[in-house]
Amino acid sequence: MSDSLAGETPMPIRLLLFGLGAVLSLVTVMVARSERGFSTALTTSHGLTALLGAGWVLLIGALALGLRTSGRRTGLLLFLTAYAWFLQEWDNPGTTSSVAFSLGLALNAACPAVVGHVALAYPSGRLGSWSARALVAAGYAITLGVQGVGAAAYFRPQAQGCSQCPRNWWALADAPARAQSVASLGLQAGTAWLLALTVFLACRLLTTSPAARRSTALPTLCALGYFTIVAVSYVRSLDRGFLGSDARDGRLWQAQAVVLCLLAAAMIAELVRARLRQRELTRLVIDLGGTATASRLRDAIAERLGDPDLQIAYPIGADHRHVDAAADPVALPPPNGQTATALRRGDSYIATLIHRPGLLDSPSAIDDLLSAVHLALEHERLHVEGLAQLAALRASGARIVAAGDEERRRLERDLHDGAQQQLVGLALGLRLLRLRAKSPAPRLDQAEAALGQAISELRRLARGLHPVLLKEAGLAIALEALGQSRDLRIEGVPRVRYPDVLESTVYLVVARMSENSSTRVCVDTCDGQLIASVAVAGRRPDLAELADRITTLEGALSFHTEDGTTQVTVRLPLRSTRHVTVAEP
Repeated sequence: MSDSLAGETPMPIRLLLFGLGAVLSLVTVMVARSERGFSTALTTSHGLTALLGAGWVLLIGALALGLRTSGRRTGLLLFLTAYAWFLQEWDNPGTTSSVAFSLGLALNAACPAVVGHVALAYPSGRLGSWSARALVAAGYAITLGVQGVGAAAYFRPQAQGCSQCPRNWWALADAPARAQSVASLGLQAGTAWLLALTVFLACRLLTTSPAARRSTALPTLCALGYFTIVAVSYVRSLDRGFLGSDARDGRLWQAQAVVLCLLAAAMIAELVRARLRQRELTRLVIDLGGTATASRLRDAIAERLGDPDLQIAYPIGADHRHVDAAADPVALPPPNGQTATALRRGDSYIATLIHRPGLLDSPSAIDDLLSAVHLALEHERLHVEGLAQLAALRASGARIVAAGDEERRRLERDLHDGAQQQLVGLALGLRLLRLRAKSPAPRLDQAEAALGQAISELRRLARGLHPVLLKEAGLAIALEALGQSRDLRIEGVPRVRYPDVLESTVYLVVARMSENSSTRVCVDTCDGQLIASVAVAGRRPDLAELADRITTLEGALSFHTEDGTTQVTVRLPLRSTRHVTVAEP
């Protein structure tokens, strides 16, 4: 099952909850009409319209919110709000059902607690702090435990002369005075709770980030309006010790119905706004199509979110190191005061957005972004993983080439400091013997000549492995030294040190091409590349081995033959050129 489907309340369950709300609305009308004098809806002008209008708007809002992944919990809470709104009419003694009557006594004041839960948990449906959990728990304890079951525990309508009234299943005793005291205590505690809740929501709204404030401001303001109206109703009822039902209380109740409608409408409006934002992001992906470059997706998301400095960091490898779309490393956490937001879809870690603070503080904004561009992000992440693997392969090849060069330098030193020195010492010994001989010694002369030839061959072999001047003095001087023993014309080589592996590569190409033919060489840099042009007269030499070396270093080797002259061009990327001027010898 996909993450989006797993994260939403299944449609059949939402429809079942909606149907339950519709049934409750019909039963509520029947209960209210059973004894009109005890019904707030039927004793208030247009009260039935307010009762059904608020309830049905809440039900519709709950059904709509369930369509969105991040709104499923809020949708469930909004269903509970609609149920609590209907059930406050069920404490009507005219009903013939003791179950309905008992539920009405317990839940007649529960609606503010459920609305408080909705407001504190919006938009994710989760309570994000211990203080929010404490407020929600206090609200349910006061409205259900004190104002509901606590007051109903000392109320038996039959003992007060209502023989036709249904049974109160909560009743422990008939003590009207104690019931009055508990109800009064509930009003006082409820007033204090509403004040604390209002202050908490207002402070949270003022201190949250601009992005979160934009998505939660309207529903929070509607909730604050509702709590203010309920608080006014509680304060008016403090003197009499119970919630009243006079004309002014009826108007306050109607105001509550209006504000609850506005609350549900505000949440639906935010849902529509999120859908429009998601559609815009989806158009972004469609516009990108299959021609997205390494930075086009980033640029498009940055434009839509209004943050030109936005970066996308993709996790690669088992250690989850982060790179951008060009596979270049990205530092996390960001060092310049930006915020990093991880984008996950189920158990899959797709990317991290680095953006200005407050841009994606709202969970709904993250969900909207993910639902629209997660496929494009996944595609680019896979592309980046391929680039990173290719870069790692090339780096490994470059290390192998550099290791080979280092091994040739070691062999050259060993030959120079070991075998060559021993042969030179042997040659000196032969010369001393020949000088001490009293008569000509042809065999000594032959041995000395053969030994001299061996020393020359050994020196040539050592220079072929790796010329000492290349490491110590640089490419320009090494090529000049090579030109002293070959038909090599140097038309221009900067006296600048380049990375060792690049210098050795150019030197090997020139050495290979100048072995048997007249050769010209020119070296220059352009657009971050070291470019060596080598022209040789006659047949083109075999450079297959060197071509592999150049490819490993991410370079290019090209040939052009004209009028019996072969022009070879070597291009090698300069990533760490050391600009060190070489002194004249």
